[in-house]
Amino acid sequence: MRVLVTGAAGFIGNETARALLARGDEVVGIDNLNGYYDPALKRARLRRLDGEARFGFRELDLADGEAMRRLFAEGRFDRVVHLGAQAGVRFSIENPQAYLESNLVGFGHVLEGCRHNGIAHLVYASSSSVYGANTRTPFRVEDNTDHPVSLYAATKKANEGMAHAYSHLYGLPTTGLRFFTVYGPWGRPDMAPLIFTRKILAGEPIEVFNEGRHERDFTYVDDIVEGVVRVLDKPAAPDPHWSGDAPSPASSSAPWRLYNIGNAAPVALMDFIATIEAAVGRQAVKQMRPRQPGDVLRTAADVGALEAAVGFRPHTPLADGIGRMVRWYRDYHGV
Repeated sequence: MRVLVTGAAGFIGNETARALLARGDEVVGIDNLNGYYDPALKRARLRRLDGEARFGFRELDLADGEAMRRLFAEGRFDRVVHLGAQAGVRFSIENPQAYLESNLVGFGHVLEGCRHNGIAHLVYASSSSVYGANTRTPFRVEDNTDHPVSLYAATKKANEGMAHAYSHLYGLPTTGLRFFTVYGPWGRPDMAPLIFTRKILAGEPIEVFNEGRHERDFTYVDDIVEGVVRVLDKPAAPDPHWSGDAPSPASSSAPWRLYNIGNAAPVALMDFIATIEAAVGRQAVKQMRPRQPGDVLRTAADVGALEAAVGFRPHTPLADGIGRMVRWYRDYHGV
């Protein structure tokens, strides 16, 4: 297939592009290489694809409507994996405009491109953050998600609704994937796994928010990518059992689906830190801090729907994934 991957210089997007190329697909990647975190890391990820004859890259902003129209008109894509977005819960509190432009306007441009160019399946990244104020876990795709606690989460919730409208009105098959705290080599330096790794190695104190009373469903990047690729190969179809009298929030009479992708094994934050300490070989200096705005206390994924649909559930043990991440970090940064 010929696949468009948005966010191809990002953490998950780059790994997804590599996986699609490895199995023989042709990939066009786009990214705006913005400065939310060091663009040098994004360019280093792209260099991993140097020499791939079936890969092409364009530096392009999702919010640029004319550029997106040209991309789709010229691209002749079969399917689209939309992983480009303005990420980060805490950044959304201080910089909401960036999320409105990328996650709402940009996603609208992706939907329009798919609608007008015969795309057979759009797979896009949602987030576990859509569960917001929900406290009953594990989170099920059938759960209500009407109470986001950050603008980032609200934009991801909006993406799911926008996709449904296009599936309903235009018959565009769309599948949203709710990712649960992704970590691994080449990961985002603004997220806790690599922040902790960097600071522990440097002998700097780490900030432990909510006094460490958080639990997260940490999911290794290779598991996320395998889920993405498997779902891409199974275009969403109408649910024959869906009823407007008792509507499921995860399926539809339109070709629209939602799935969780998580490790289904939440880890207490202090245990997570201990796993990094063991991989690094040093103890962390911990500074306990109160809970931050936008944070949720616990995430845990019910992945039964994903497993039933594509026969896969994430399985990488935390210690194995953290070990690989720390080894990459040491090698990449020479520490």
